[in-house]
Amino acid sequence: ESKAANVPDKEINIQWYSPPVAKPSNDTETKVLLLYAYNTSPLKINDITILSSSVFSGQLWIPLARIISLREKLSHLTEQVEILMQSSKSFSTSVPSSSLEQSATLKISPSNKPKLSDAKVYIDKKTEEIVKRCLSDVKALLSVVPDVSSPLTEIPFDLTWQSITNLEDMFDLANGCTISEGGLFKWIISLLH
Repeated sequence: ESKAANVPDKEINIQWYSPPVAKPSNDTETKVLLLYAYNTSPLKINDITILSSSVFSGQLWIPLARIISLREKLSHLTEQVEILMQSSKSFSTSVPSSSLEQSATLKISPSNKPKLSDAKVYIDKKTEEIVKRCLSDVKALLSVVPDVSSPLTEIPFDLTWQSITNLEDMFDLANGCTISEGGLFKWIISLLH
């Protein structure tokens, strides 16, 4: 069966499009079109003419300059977390585990040895502030009714390596991405409603 006819998890698909002729209203600012589709329950479609009540799609015009700026911030965040992860790995090999518990740098939760991409990451205060600023920017871009006056005071989902890289990929204008069920998925869906 094809992936289009069988979706075992909840997921959102993000694509970017810049139409060559059509432009939204009379804006002088260059905008690109965010196209998204998501399902809120697993799907198995035998007849393509039957649309499920758990499949949604939409579009948003977003200023190109804001996307590029956010993508740069997310790229910097990914690099910062990767550096913290590397220093945490080298730190953990030379320091007893009791000292690691008190460390303010990134640590991976040892719950049943999950894959690195699914493990919750803990970040230092400086990186946490960067995450909150990036997520506030994402919220401002994707919210149907943006509330710019209220930046995020806490991270609305478990921060994992996968969620960080998914956020960066989400604003990759050339490729877009697919985000599967989880905290990041739920948060993005809440912004698009």
